[in-house]
Order: sequence, then C-alpha cells, then structure tokens
Amino acid sequence: MKQILSFLCILTIPFTQLSAQPPHAEITKKQYFTQSAGTGDIELDGIPDDPAWSKVDWGGDFIQYQPTEGLPPHQPSQFKILYNEKFLLIAYRAFDAAPDSIVQRMSRRDEFPGDWMEINIDSYHDLRTAFSFTLSVSGVKGDEFITDNGGNWDTNWNPVWYAKTHVDSLGWTAEIKIPFSQLRYGNQPEPVWGVQVMRRIFRKEERSTWQHIPQNSGGWVSGFGELHGLRNLPSRKQVELAPYVVAQTERFEKELGNPFADGSKNRINVGMDGKLAVTSDLILDFTINPDFGQVEADPGAVRLDGYEIFFGERRPFFMESRNLFDYRLTGSEAGGDYDSDLLFYSRRIGGAPHARPQLVDGEFADVPQKTSILGAAKFSGKTKNGWSLGILESVTQQEMARIDLNGERRKELVEPLTNYFVGRLLKDFDQGNTIIGGVFTAVNREKGLEWMHRSAYSGGLDFQRFWKNRWWYVKANGIFSRVEGSETAILGTQTSFVHLFQRSNARHLGVDSSRTSLVGTGGTVRIGKIGGKPSSKGGIFKFESGVTWRSPELELNDVGFLPTSDEINHFTWAGYQVQKPFSVFRNWRINYNHWARWDFGGRLLFTGFNTNTHAWFKNNWNVGTGMNWNPLVISNNALRGGSSLRRPALLNNWAYVETDGRKTVSFFANTYFAWGLENTVHTQDYAVGINIQPVNALRLSLSPGYTYNWRKQDQFVDQVNYGGDRRTIVSEVTERTFSVTARLNYNITPDLTVQYYAQPFIYRALYQNYGYVTDPLNKDFNSRFRRYLAEEIIGAGDNFSVDETGDGIKDYSFRKPDFNLVQFRSNLVVRWEYVPGSEVYLVWSQSSSPDAFNDLDRPLVRSLMDNAFANQVQNIFLVKFTYRFLL
Repeated sequence: MKQILSFLCILTIPFTQLSAQPPHAEITKKQYFTQSAGTGDIELDGIPDDPAWSKVDWGGDFIQYQPTEGLPPHQPSQFKILYNEKFLLIAYRAFDAAPDSIVQRMSRRDEFPGDWMEINIDSYHDLRTAFSFTLSVSGVKGDEFITDNGGNWDTNWNPVWYAKTHVDSLGWTAEIKIPFSQLRYGNQPEPVWGVQVMRRIFRKEERSTWQHIPQNSGGWVSGFGELHGLRNLPSRKQVELAPYVVAQTERFEKELGNPFADGSKNRINVGMDGKLAVTSDLILDFTINPDFGQVEADPGAVRLDGYEIFFGERRPFFMESRNLFDYRLTGSEAGGDYDSDLLFYSRRIGGAPHARPQLVDGEFADVPQKTSILGAAKFSGKTKNGWSLGILESVTQQEMARIDLNGERRKELVEPLTNYFVGRLLKDFDQGNTIIGGVFTAVNREKGLEWMHRSAYSGGLDFQRFWKNRWWYVKANGIFSRVEGSETAILGTQTSFVHLFQRSNARHLGVDSSRTSLVGTGGTVRIGKIGGKPSSKGGIFKFESGVTWRSPELELNDVGFLPTSDEINHFTWAGYQVQKPFSVFRNWRINYNHWARWDFGGRLLFTGFNTNTHAWFKNNWNVGTGMNWNPLVISNNALRGGSSLRRPALLNNWAYVETDGRKTVSFFANTYFAWGLENTVHTQDYAVGINIQPVNALRLSLSPGYTYNWRKQDQFVDQVNYGGDRRTIVSEVTERTFSVTARLNYNITPDLTVQYYAQPFIYRALYQNYGYVTDPLNKDFNSRFRRYLAEEIIGAGDNFSVDETGDGIKDYSFRKPDFNLVQFRSNLVVRWEYVPGSEVYLVWSQSSSPDAFNDLDRPLVRSLMDNAFANQVQNIFLVKFTYRFLL
C-alpha cells in the first residue's frame, strides 16, 4: 500500500511544479447605479416608456464573449434596473438593424430558444452563487441557480416572476418584474450586489456581456459587475403554498383468475407543496403526499456486467436546489466510473420496494410499484457570513403486498417505514477562494425485513482552495460510512456485488458471518489549473491530477450510489484549448488522460490512456473524436465473487458530428468501436438523430440507436457447487440493442405547451460455447477457461445439464441465460401555466413490457415491432391541478 501511495504522489509532482502564468491585467469592474421607482407602478407591457424608467440611465457598452472575445458586438444592447417595495424591475433594449431577422423561436421553460437577454444576480455577493433570469424575445422564460462560481447551472430552480417583450423598428424590448421574495439576500441597509447581463443573437450565435469576463478566467460569478443604489430592501418573509389534486385512471389487460388485474384502477390524490422563508436568505421547502405522475419515464437500459444502472432524477421536488446536496466523491476532469459515486442519490427515496413476495401455485399478488413518500422537507440557503446550509428529510411509508389464494387474502411486508436525512454545511472564506464543508446522511428503518440494514450513516469533510486569479486549485474530501443490521443483513452486504469479500484471491479480505456492522472510508485529493494567460494564438493549458479511493467496507447504497468498492484510482487530465477563432474554427481543444487502479490488496487492476480532440467550426458544426488504449484490465466483480478475472486488453475509438442546431433541419451522429486483443471483444455502437423545426413553435426529433457487443468466453453465467468446489460458469455472449426515441414539442403560447415522448426498445442476449473458469489471471486468454466438450453439456428446455465425468449421470445443471427484452414507453403531456407558478397537467402515459423473453429467433427489429405494440399495453390518464398562493 505504501508503494502505491508513493507512486501516486510521484505522478502528480510534475504538474504541481508547473509554474502559473503571470496574472492578467486586473479588469475593472463596472458599476450600475439604480434608484427606487417610488410609488409609481410600472405597466408590464414590454415597452419601457413609463416615467419611472427615466430615473436611471441605460447601461450599455457590451462586449463580445463569443465567438470573438473582446470585439464589439454586431448589435448594441442596453438595460435599466429599478426597484420598489416588492420587485426588482429590469428593462432591456436590444437594438437590431434587421428586426425581421430576429428569431422568435419558442420552447418549454428553460430551453433558451432564439434571441434572448439574461441577467445574473449575485444577491449574496459571495462571488460564487447567483440567480439567473433569461427571457427570449418570444416570451419564453428560463431561470437557473448558479453555484460553484459558474461551474453549475441548475435549471430546476423555478421562481415566480413576470415578463413581457415587444418587437419594434429598432429591435426588441422587454420589461421584467422579479419579486424580492424569489431572491436571497442579507439585511444590509445599502447592499452591493453582483450583476451580469448577457445577450444572444441567434442568427450569428453571438453572445455579448455588459461586464467583460475573459473566457480564460476560470470563473464566472466572481467577475460580475456591481449593482449599487439599493436601499432598505424588504425583509418580508416568503410564504408559498401550492395545493394540488390529481385524478388518475389506469387501463390494462385483464389477467384470467387474477383478482388484482381486472383491467382498471382509479384514484384521486391530494397533497401540497410549499415554501417558507425563515429569513430573507434561508428557506424551507416541503411536500406532503407528493405526486409525480407528470414525470417522463426512464429510458430502456440493460447491463450484463452486474453493475447498477444510474438513472437521473426527474422529480421536481428533488431536482430543485439539488446542487447543495450533490456530494460527488470525485468529479474528476479525466472522467471515470468512480465519478458516479454519490453520498446522496435521491432516487433511493420513493423507489420500488426492496422485497417481492414468494408465491405458491394459485397465488396472485398486488405489489406497489413505488414506495409512497409521506412527506419531505428541505431547509437551505446561505447567510451573509458565508455559511451555506442544506437539510433534507423524508419519510416513506410501510408498503405491504396483498396476496390472494382462492379468495383468501393476506398481506406481506415489502418495504418498512423509512426515514432519510441529509445535511450539508459549507463556509466561504477569502471571498470564496477557500471553502470548507461537511456532509452527513442517515437512513433508519423499522424492523421487519431481516436482510435489510436497520440503519445506515455516512459523512465527510471537504476542502477547496483557489489561488492565482482562481486559475489554480486544490480540492480534497474524506468520507466514512457505517451500516448496521442483523448478521444476515451484514453478511449479505459483505458478499454483495459491490463488495464480494468472498473472492478466492482477495487475501486482504475475509467474510465474517457474525458481524452486525460495517465501517468504511473513501476520499479524493486533486490539484488542477483551470485558467491562465492565453498564448499569442489564444491557447490555454489546463490540467488536473489526483487520487480517489473506496475502502472494501465502504457502503453508500442505502441513500447514495456506489457501484463498487475496494479501489484506489489515480487520474490525470491535461488539455490545451484555443478559445480564440482561427482559420475555420470558433474554438478547438485537445486532451490527454491516463488512469491507474489498484485494490486495497495492492494488485494493479487497470491502466488506461486516452487522447481526444474537439472542434467547433465557424459554420456552427461540432466534431470530435478520441481513442482509448487499456493494456491491463482486471475485474474484481466480473465473476460475482468467484475470483478476480483478467480481461482482454482493449482498444476503442469514438467520434461524433453535430450540424448547426439553429437550422430548420439538423443532424447528429455518434459512433463507438472497441476491439479486444486476440479477437476477444468486438463492439459497435451507432446513434444518429434528426431535429426538425418547421416553425418557431414546433420542434420534432427522431434518434434511432443500435449496439452490437460480442465477448469471447468471459461472460459470467452462473455459479454451482461440484465436488466440494465452486464452479464459475462462463460463456461467449452476443448482445444486440435497438431503440428509437421520438420527441415532439409544440408551444401554443409560452405558457401552454404540448410535449410527446416515445421509445420502443429491445435488448437481446444470446449465449453459446459454455465453459468454466480454471485460471482467471493467466496472461493467456484461452488458459483462463475450459470449454465444455459437446458430449459434456446437454440442453433440455430452459436448462443445461453437465456431465463432466462422462458416466452418464448429471453432475450439475444451470439455467439457459438467453433472453429477449422488449419495452415501449411514451408520455403525452399538456402543460398550462395559467398564472405564474400555477399549472394544469393533462397526461397520457402508455407502456408495455410484453412476454417476449423467449422470442429469440426472429430478427431484432421485427421482434420489437411485433411485440412492443401488442395488446399487453398499460394506459394511464391523469389530470393534475395546482395553484400557488403567494402570501
């Protein structure tokens, strides 16, 4: 272990000794001086001609941010800012010599179509966080909460604000009212806020800003100009209540003899969402009996390697303000599987029940698809002293499956009552150049399922330090986890896919069946450079290098996300970026990455090298390509605990091209190819797509995808006992996946939209040439396995029988693993925001998962078409009505 850590330190030394470029000349921060609008009201019609607007001057002198940083924009822009006792008031004047060329595209909220103007407001004036309000000339709103000095833009923040636009002979204008209740700020009598205004000219894909912030600065919020003149802002506390009612009917195919599948279900549900401002900078969000019926279904996905599939969060309550709770263990620039590790993965709350009832012949079960959330609350904000606080707590109810046997009913527990808690604390020092933080999570369950953890805790500390104009940084964190439960529960954790303590060659591990708790640790240390003085050609060198580790005992999956443990990963990324247009390019970059991985026993598991390049052309096309070479790949998980397995050295290449997305018709295409040495792996992946915008209010997209993956002999199939030993059965496998994703977005008005999503999906896995593992770490591929002779294995129905001794007596058997999975998912959502913050949803969801498991002989696409639209379809019709009260 000491040798590993020493080696990692040596790898990072050359980068830490690179001298930073001299700081660029200090850029003067602009100042805008506002005044109170007084008692006079502003008529919100998009035309800033009310007398109150004459109290302040226009702010202007914008400068290009892209494509050519530092040049004057093609069209000038101006803005004004006023305020009264309730609102921050903003006016825009976007001059345009060709008003007929202004692009008034429409979309759903937060998709930022066509020409727009945007204001970013750092009302905390902490130089790290800001609130963003974007208004398209078509009237479509966009709003984001900016954190990490511009490193994170959260579109899930949806405040209530008001805006109107107007097109005239000089260009277009707009007026905006932002309630102070939607912002967070301290109680200073004369505060200074950070502010930035940006304009996009769609036809030129040009962006210009009021306050110049160099692209090489490595930050955003810290470079804002200043807003002066605010006086005695209201300290009124925000109270928002949004009750809702949902009416839903479900139709599905009747199942003969099943009393729970009579063809229909109906329900009416009520609940409430709310916000309560405890102070002007700290807010409590809560939801009681939430309903997320309007949320789009997850896309189809299957993995044979045993790792859990990560699905992104889509539920509004958990998405809004999630940046504070998004505690990634690594988040490296080089990228890696370890970057998906999270202390808090909100999809754990309200997911499918963990247990399924064991039924006997004649029994039928009604099992809840999701665990009901009784309530959830978030307390978050940032104080004037630089303390960021986030607390989330949620309770999910006990779930019971109803079981029927010839009319006799019983219930069986499938999910216990559970409480989830997440706490996050951050403190800024030195104007955000130093940040320290802590995190803690807890899960506590009622007794009832012996094999589940009764409690699970995790926590950690983190540190960030920036210097040299914030170009350089060091980031570090350390975490722990502790899970508690019965001996059965902790034994299950030790032998689960994430841990696999039972591996025969893992001398540093051992299974202890008497344990009732497990404590693990993890962490990351990294150093990097994200900005600098550009060269004469506009190029900047950037890099990051570090190490991240997960101890064998680390367990986060009760409320976090951890695909595997027992790893120490080193990563290094270096890149050269030219952000100044040259030749046919708007910008261009090239990157280099390398990785190395060990387990805690000191075994080197993986080495990898990558180079990639990306270009944005002046015609607004984007292209990129890259290549990976992995000369050493050893998996501790591939054999599900039998042993570690050396896998083939792998070479892969990927590429993409995207045409100009502003055009009426645009295309994209992605490819991925992989080859294992000695003809052991062959992968092809193709994805293409077309986007069509025939009119400003309508957008259509269609994107089919196909994947072919073949592996020779090393695909896990099963484990059996034979002669007192454990046989790990493997085989050759061929995987094929085909899907088509279709989307339609139609805007009747900026506040009335129709959205349709559909995806037919098929996945097929065919196995052949079965054998078992003999010497899993042998450098010769064929020496790692012994393939069964034809006379040793006999297929009968869904099973294979094996007679290794040749005496005509079955030694053991295993199930035939071939399968064919077909799915169809679609959502039609009509959304009407009839007043700001209040909405009506009309939803039609359709899904089918037909019994096509053994449909293995027909061609892939034919099997998909014949099965996906069969009669086994579930239809859900839903109406959801919400009204937001601002008190």
